[in-house]
This record gives sequence, C-alpha cells and structure tokens, in this order.
Amino acid sequence: MARLAALIFDVDGTLADTERDGHRVAFNRAFAEAGLDWRWSADRYGQLLRVTGGKERIRLYLSEDWPERLVEPDIENRIKALHAAKTRHYVAMLAEGAIPLRPGVRRLLQEARRAGVRLAIATTTTPENVTALLRANLGEAGPDWFEVIAAGDVVPAKKPAPDIFDLALRELGLPPAACLALEDSDNGVRSARAAGLAVVVTTNAYTVDQDFSGASVVLDGFGEPEAPARVSVGPVPSEGYVSLSDLQAWHRAAVSES
Repeated sequence: MARLAALIFDVDGTLADTERDGHRVAFNRAFAEAGLDWRWSADRYGQLLRVTGGKERIRLYLSEDWPERLVEPDIENRIKALHAAKTRHYVAMLAEGAIPLRPGVRRLLQEARRAGVRLAIATTTTPENVTALLRANLGEAGPDWFEVIAAGDVVPAKKPAPDIFDLALRELGLPPAACLALEDSDNGVRSARAAGLAVVVTTNAYTVDQDFSGASVVLDGFGEPEAPARVSVGPVPSEGYVSLSDLQAWHRAAVSES
C-alpha cells in the first residue's frame, strides 16, 4: 500500500478564506478604478463561484448581466486588464495582512514538513496571488515550503477538469495513490478525483451546501486544539482537530478502498 508522500492543497477557500472579503473586494475595486458601475455583492459573487478562474468569472457575469458587452471590440483584452487590476488590488490587501490562513493550516504545514511529507499546490488562481498569500502569512520563504506550485493558466482546462492536479503530480513525480488532495469545493473534488486522488474537504460559507460526492472526509475546517473541527462526512479526527496522523489514516483508508 502506498504511503502518504505528499499533500496537494487548493488555495482559495482551503489555505485561506479568500473569496468573499478578498477576491470579491479586489474585483469591485478594479471595476470602480476602470469607471464601471459593476458591484458584486456577496450573494452575487457566490453565484459566480460556480466557475473557476477570475477571467472566467468576469465572462460569466457579462454573459448573464451585460451580454451586449461580450461582443464589443477588444473585450478579451479588457477582461485581461480588469483581471490584472484585480490581482494588483488583491496582492495589496495581502500585504496589509487582511487575509490570514484558515485555522490549523500553518500547524498542518509544519507537521508535514517535520515528517518529510512533501507539499504542493494545485489551484486556478494566479501564481502571483499564491506567492503573495504565502509570503504574507508564512514569511518571505513561505513559497519555498511548497515543492510544486501549479497555478493559473498553465493548463488547458481549469477545475473541474483534472489538468492542474495532473500537472502537480507530474512535477512531484508521484502517482495519485501516494498523494492526498485538500479542497473546499465541489469543482475541486471533481478535479482531484478525476486525477485519481483521494480528497479531504474543508468547507466554507460559499461551499458548505455543495455536493462533495467522492470525498473521503468533509469537515468545516482543520480545527485547532481549542476549536475542534466538525465533521459531516467520514471519521472524526482523533484529537478533535485534524492532524497529519489523521490525514495519513484517511489516506490509507481511501487507497485500500480503491
């Protein structure tokens, strides 16, 4: 039976609650800066999260709210420019310390590093967003904690396609059975499972009611000693909060069942 050799983390919603008070705010600032009267409420942004990728989210919004804008000349370049401005605002928010890691994330990363379990990232967000988040919360060397950072438009199709996880596995040089994916959304679960990976889900306010069929365990977070995690699918963590030993046990069980 393959032992757990690597953890592959999603970023937005998994490493940090970045969506409602991070990316959404940055999008709205970019729209205002461009002189647009668009404003995404928390509820509207939640609806747009059914697609992955920031540029894709802008296109979906236009298709549903401003379809005439999609046929304007140079619309693709405008979308790219808006997304670049949004990234600039988001990175500035990170530098101000506005977006912390979710409870338990730093602890788990440290446990994995001490145990020699390799770390990787597979996300649809841009590489600049990832490195800025890691540096803001883990210090300048934060990105170096991860052997592989597979991010953004480096693959043909974004989640729920398996492409980004396939890329992370290739760069790690590991088979799916030696890795465990950490996700927060139904699209993430579908992507990871299509790549042959077992998946543990930590939900957030936007994803809690989604269908996580195929996930080994679904919790409301990783938890901490003083704030246990609540489980909706799968076994309860041995100490009430998720430890590396729990992830190893859940991985063994998933591999043995496959």
